[in-house]
Amino acid sequence: MDTETLETTVGSGENSSELGEIKRKTHFTGTVMKTTLAGALVDIGLETPGVVHISQLQIDPVNRVEDVVKVGQTVDVWVKRVFPKKNRIELTMIKPLDLEWREITKGMVIKGKVTRLEKFGAFIEIGAERPGLVHISEMTHDYIKSPGEVVKEGDEVEVQVLSVNRQKRQIKLSMKALEEVPVKVVKKRNPASQNRSKRKSKKRLRCPLPWKWLCAKLWSAPKRKMNLWRSSRKRNLLLTRRSKKYFLARFSKR
Repeated sequence: MDTETLETTVGSGENSSELGEIKRKTHFTGTVMKTTLAGALVDIGLETPGVVHISQLQIDPVNRVEDVVKVGQTVDVWVKRVFPKKNRIELTMIKPLDLEWREITKGMVIKGKVTRLEKFGAFIEIGAERPGLVHISEMTHDYIKSPGEVVKEGDEVEVQVLSVNRQKRQIKLSMKALEEVPVKVVKKRNPASQNRSKRKSKKRLRCPLPWKWLCAKLWSAPKRKMNLWRSSRKRNLLLTRRSKKYFLARFSKR
């Protein structure tokens, strides 16, 4: 029997109102009524039996339906899609994910379990296709050296989704986003110490030269600097025009 025969067999019921109340991912325990080349019919306690396609029998590829299920066998199935107008229920024997990519949104709060710890953070199993990552900087407001100071493998934590990248299959989570921001206590300085700091801070003249070591020598020993300027060896230094004017204006009057 092919796929068209399966559809006609399932579509013979008149229970569209009952099918409209069934939601996706609903769990049923049913009995295999019939096996075909395209899949299997499963009685789930409704007037309309469910259809399990051969690709939904298990994760690994299946060549024959009889290799996985047989008539009269009790199986666990989940609702994949429902068509009330056609009186059709599509089932799957592969347990669906608790959270699909389209269901994960930024800002939502999820409970998960710590599965792995790394130097840069912790991986949290939230029921999605891949676990989410809580970076070490998103664990707490305080400074920590390693994620093991906050959580351990197997701990159940509550996290908030920061961002979701479906192309890269990445889910960034945060634990400190659900915590209150600690209030920083600012210490007041004494007015006497503030006055002292003002006295110590004096205005320093900006040196137009690009080299600090040359500026220090020039300010400490002006006569020696004039000799360096006139020497033939120091003429090859790449000084700016501004620095040359500064030298001439500084030492021409002397």
